[in-house]
Amino acid sequence: MTTPVDKGATRIERDSMGEMQVPANALYGASTARAIENFPISNLRFQRSFLRALGLIKLAAAQVNEELGLLDHEKARLIKEAALEVAEGHWDAEFPIDVFQTGSGTSTNMNANEVITSRCRQLAENDPGINPNDHVNMGQSSNDVIPAAIHVAAYMEVHDSLLPALKHLEETLRRRAEDTHDVVKTGRTHLMDAMPVRMGQQISGWATQVAHARQRLEATGPRLSQLALGGTAVGTGINAHPEFGRRIAAVLAKLTGLPFVEAENHFEAQAAMDTAVELSGQLKAYAAGLIKIANDLRWMNSGPQAGLGEIVLPALQPGSSIMPGKINPVIPEATMMVCAQVIGNDLTVTIGAQLGNFELNVMLPVILYNLLQSIELLASVSRVLADKAVAGFTVNRAMIADQVEKNPIMVTALNPIIGYQNAAKIAKRAYAEGRRVKDVAREMTSLSAEELDHLLDPADLTEGGIKGGGGGG
Repeated sequence: MTTPVDKGATRIERDSMGEMQVPANALYGASTARAIENFPISNLRFQRSFLRALGLIKLAAAQVNEELGLLDHEKARLIKEAALEVAEGHWDAEFPIDVFQTGSGTSTNMNANEVITSRCRQLAENDPGINPNDHVNMGQSSNDVIPAAIHVAAYMEVHDSLLPALKHLEETLRRRAEDTHDVVKTGRTHLMDAMPVRMGQQISGWATQVAHARQRLEATGPRLSQLALGGTAVGTGINAHPEFGRRIAAVLAKLTGLPFVEAENHFEAQAAMDTAVELSGQLKAYAAGLIKIANDLRWMNSGPQAGLGEIVLPALQPGSSIMPGKINPVIPEATMMVCAQVIGNDLTVTIGAQLGNFELNVMLPVILYNLLQSIELLASVSRVLADKAVAGFTVNRAMIADQVEKNPIMVTALNPIIGYQNAAKIAKRAYAEGRRVKDVAREMTSLSAEELDHLLDPADLTEGGIKGGGGGG
């Protein structure tokens, strides 16, 4: 349905500042044209999820204003139909304004008002007399619409995309933890050999990281669900019906299936972006954890000859333009780059939220863009990591078993029996001679072969506890 804008032919549109030339077939009007001219900065445009939220807000506003007797039925019907088209993505090309614009997002709010007004004229048999400010923007201000759209868009993306992606990654990890529970490997602390662990235990730790990230995101919901709509210009609700905020939140809740409510304090909702910072912080925490998981996978895959070589990630593409046969861990690397971007976005959101001067935050567009980008990136990469790295890696079982048998740190299990100092002597000798701890301990202690087999069983050592007590030799 989107019609490419013809930049050659123009028409004259008017707003409160006077006349502006607008592409002849564009749905937007003078205010949008001014913003296009004023902000030739980045070529970055707002995400689909935000435009969906904006369209839904305009639809809900028309419905509420009609129910309150403030907007006649025909105007409301047309606005709702046009706004739904915006929400569904039919007119995304009509939103050309740069992300870096007026700090309230007024330019984009007016962009929506103008597109919906023009579309109403196309849908009606006769000019319905709809005005972008008086009718499409009725009961609203950019100062409450844009903060509300941030919450609506972010909540929808978290609920519809990110949380299911985290659940998918968690379930994939838990499945692989079960698959590898019988694999006993050398544990590592400080990147140095430590006591044995089961690979399944290690992977279960990753799965729980993802589960906790999901729980932290869900915990932000009660604050993210609060919408600034109804506060209008400065939070007092000037030019809006007293019931507008409550009613529009209820309509949006019905449209989306999400628990939106009116903000408990409109002054906080418009002047502060603390909830955006909270959500961004949870995204950053997940990104930090995802880096750990991706990096562990890289280390475990390293080799095949000179690295750890514990697993082999799926071979997805040639790894080098000069070294034939080289295969790199490209999915973990892409994951870490996404996480770096998310962590950087969090700083931008944090700085943006600091610029809440008196009754309005003036960094709304950049907060919005970075917050939504982080959500979308993490949702995508979580599924990619699950499907293209975690689900398909294979385990080098024989090599892992050999490493465990030669691990001198296994002697730790003998500490309660022979003492730390004697155990240290065994470990040093085993390492120096390249022998198994079990064999050296048989020579340096009075423990029998059967006792050592029991005390130094790698699988048993992954279950914790004390294997024996007293004595020594």
